[in-house]
Order: sequence, then C-alpha cells, then structure tokens
Amino acid sequence: MSLEKDIESINSSLKQVGDQLRAHAEKADKEIKAHAQMSAETRAKVDQLLVTQGELQANLQAAEQKIAVLDSGGGGAERPKTWGEQLTDADGFSTFASASRHGSTISVPINAKITSDSGSAGDAVDPMRLPGIIRPGERRFFIRDLLSWGRTTSNAIEFVRETGFTNAAEVVSENPSAGKPEADITMELDSQAVATIAHWIHASKQILADVPMLQSYVDSRLRYGLKLKEDAQLLKGSGVGLNLNGIYTQASSYSNPGVDVQSETRIDRLRLAMLQVALAEYAADGIALHPVDWAAIELTKDSQNQYLIANPRAIAGPTLWGLPVAATQAFNAGEYTVGAWQQGAQGWDREDAKLIVSLEDRDNVIKNMVTMLVEERLSLTVYRPESFVKGTFADLATSSGS
Repeated sequence: MSLEKDIESINSSLKQVGDQLRAHAEKADKEIKAHAQMSAETRAKVDQLLVTQGELQANLQAAEQKIAVLDSGGGGAERPKTWGEQLTDADGFSTFASASRHGSTISVPINAKITSDSGSAGDAVDPMRLPGIIRPGERRFFIRDLLSWGRTTSNAIEFVRETGFTNAAEVVSENPSAGKPEADITMELDSQAVATIAHWIHASKQILADVPMLQSYVDSRLRYGLKLKEDAQLLKGSGVGLNLNGIYTQASSYSNPGVDVQSETRIDRLRLAMLQVALAEYAADGIALHPVDWAAIELTKDSQNQYLIANPRAIAGPTLWGLPVAATQAFNAGEYTVGAWQQGAQGWDREDAKLIVSLEDRDNVIKNMVTMLVEERLSLTVYRPESFVKGTFADLATSSGS
C-alpha cells in the first residue's frame, strides 16, 4: 500500500474515532446530568477511543514525515544519493569498472547528507534537515550529533582555552573612590592536530557490476565502521600520538555537589552530574553512556510494574531529564559523561568521508579484486573541561534500575 493510501486510510479511521468520541461525550453528558457521574462502561469506551486516536495520530505523523522526506519538503526534489549510488553514478565509473589494465583508480568525494533506503545502512544514516519539520528519533545518536561542528583547512587547530574565571561584578556607586571591581579570566593557548580515520576492504571485481551489493559494502560496513571509531576518538581519544584528545579523557570527575539522595540510582546520578555542570556555569545539553546502562534506565519500573520513563510504543528519540542520550559502546559498561556539548567543545571537519576504489593495490589485477577505502580527517577542541562531567555507576546498587 502506498503512503498516500495509508494516510487516506488513517484519516478515515480518525474521522470514525472522532465521531464516536463526540457520540460518547454526549452520552456521558446525559449520564452526568442524570446520575452525577459517568458510567464505568462509558468511561472505559472513551479511554479506549482516546488511546486509539493517539495511535492513529502518531501513525499519521510518521507517514506524513516519510512523504516529506521523499519530497524534500514538497518541492519534488530528488532524494539524496547513497554512498554507493554516488560511486556508481560518478564520472568515469563505467570506464573504471570495465578496465582490465593496471593503473585504474577512482576517488569519489562523498556527500554526507544521505538518507536511508533498502540499500543503505539503516540506523547509520545521518538525518535529513527539513524546514519546519522535526523528525522523530528513528536511529541511535552518535557523539557527532551532540557536538557543534565547523570546518578547517589546517592540519592543526590552535585555540584559546579558559582555565579560570573570577567574577568580580558588584553594585557600585556613581563615582566609586576605589574604582570599579576587576574580574579575571585566565586563558591558555592550546592546539589539537587533525586526525585521520580510515579502513578498507578487499572485494571481488565482479561486484562492480552488482550495484545493490556494492552499495551494501559501502553504506553498511565501511561507513558505519567509520562512525564507530569516530565515537571512540571523540570520547576517549588519548591525545597521544595520532589520537584525538577525547572529551571523556579531559572531563572533570564526578563529585556530588552536596545533594543527599536516598537509594540513589543511575537516573539520580546523571541528574547530579547535570547539577555539577551547572555549578561550573554551563548548561548540560546531552548525556552519553553505555547501551547496557541506558537499557537498565529504560527498564526501570515502579512498585506497580509500570515503566518510569520508557514507553515501548513511543517513536521519540532517547532522552533523559529533557536531554538527548547517546548510547555508545565507545564507553565501558558503567561509564557516563554529561556535559555542555554544544558550548564546551567543538568538532572540526578537515576532509569529509571519502571513498576510493582501486585496482592498483598489490595483485588486484591478476586476482580480479578491488580495494575499497573510506577515510575522513577531523579534529576536536575542548574549550572548558569543567563543562563535562565523567563518572561511573560502580558504587550504586544493581537493583531497581540503578
């Protein structure tokens, strides 16, 4: 069934539910006037209709947004191409694919704004940005999604880091005899090198004629693997040698700001970490932790066996205390970071992810093989380590979702 027919069917069902709700509202009004209360049967039916209406509205919104993605906001523009499509549609690809001589290489810059389809990597796809539309969270967040990003043409980023701030602002007279109070901001110059992340695979030359299989290789494996390593570098890069200096590496260690919490859980601990960030004069805007810990938080239930924060049928992205959550295996289980990702740090793209496909590597020609390489160059600057708080849940109890 097409999306248009889906929407038509959902709208028809919504109209039927709306008509039934109006009828039961009139019935309830008569019951209240006659008996001062609504009957249990009517109340149950109204509750059921409201639930059905909510589910239909959610389905309608999802279908409309899928159409908006395909139409790029209604303008009828062609959807962005996947990495594999960009490769196979590139100038010179046909000549390269049929080449049997030595010296055949093709390099294709990859457009980072791509969307998901049957030949792409599913939850590894970057979201499209549509005017006036906020898409539901249909995939996991990566650390890149929490940071603000800029571009650089240099091999290293030089920046000024704030190391201290003495706030001396005070109420003063019109002509203070001792002058107005002097504040103090301590700064230091630092630099961060641009790192290269890359990996490659060998594949049979025959797959160049099999476009869907080629797209699967490129989109699902190489690009997703690049994302995972990028997560690890942005979070836990050691800063030694060719590694980035990661956020977790530089973040301040958790220390209870002075709030006594009974039976503290993971949820409590993350809220206290947010408070620690706030006391450093920053506002936390994201949480990163291991998927096991996020699952434990979502599965937390009350004494009535009801989920505290999770809704298994919800389509919204992962959030806690109003902040987006990035669940990543770049952490060890039990570790977390809470911080002001947009203000306290910034990522820098030197070169967007690029795909190179070559017959020249080693004995590819005589073995009918190709080498496919994906790489990117990026850097990271952490302006204020105090704006990030890192810690573990090791000292918490293991029950009740803590």
